[in-house]
Amino acid sequence: MAEWIAESRAEGTVEVWTIDGAQRRNAISRAMRAELEERIAAADENRALRAVVITGAGDSFCAGADLKERAGMSEAEVRQFLADLRRTFRALERSQKVFLAAINGPAFGGGTELALSCDLRLMSPQARMALTETRLAIIPGGGGTQRLSRIAGMGAAKDLILTGRAIGAEEALRLGVVNRVSQSDDVVGAAVTLAEEIAGGGPVALAAAKAAIQEGLELPLDDALEVEFRHYERTIGTKDRLEGLAAFREKRKPVYLGE
Repeated sequence: MAEWIAESRAEGTVEVWTIDGAQRRNAISRAMRAELEERIAAADENRALRAVVITGAGDSFCAGADLKERAGMSEAEVRQFLADLRRTFRALERSQKVFLAAINGPAFGGGTELALSCDLRLMSPQARMALTETRLAIIPGGGGTQRLSRIAGMGAAKDLILTGRAIGAEEALRLGVVNRVSQSDDVVGAAVTLAEEIAGGGPVALAAAKAAIQEGLELPLDDALEVEFRHYERTIGTKDRLEGLAAFREKRKPVYLGE
């Protein structure tokens, strides 16, 4: 049985991936993680696709690791699961596509880590997020300690991780944990609208911009500017760059082919 449901929008330039596990609050099982990694690899091979919205079935985004499954794992299996999880979340960050998390309900533990691995995060007004691992005598193992501190700052990361407390949409927005709060409970619709807006950009440029931001984040400014220029060069020789100039001159919508 598939752990995910995928549907295409906007003529295939946007896809919505839904975690298909409402009965277990969309928890991250080994099968779910493996299928996600496969889908990311397939997305990178799909030339038509520009952006992906990730959400959860039912009333939850993702409750984190499947603790029932985890209870049956040996210590070695837990270590392997965490290594696999880190690799999958890095694949989201390194993908040529733009990933948006549509946080439609509770996102706890690994669910918050999944959202933090996406490029942009939109949150329902009723949703909540938390890294609850210290309440279970462990720590976030899917990158939460590192990504949250980079996104929201060290102070906010220590506050949320050491207490394990949950935050609502407005606090998440204030702290910079999410980019936007939807005006209604249709956070998936809001995310698709944003994804379609993003998909109007040149595919090579979108991938290059994402990579430039990601790679330059922790570098000294001069080194980061070199990273930016290296990725800018990816766009110079493309047909899409010429198409963008022509469309601007002719006052029409550009047609980008990723070439």
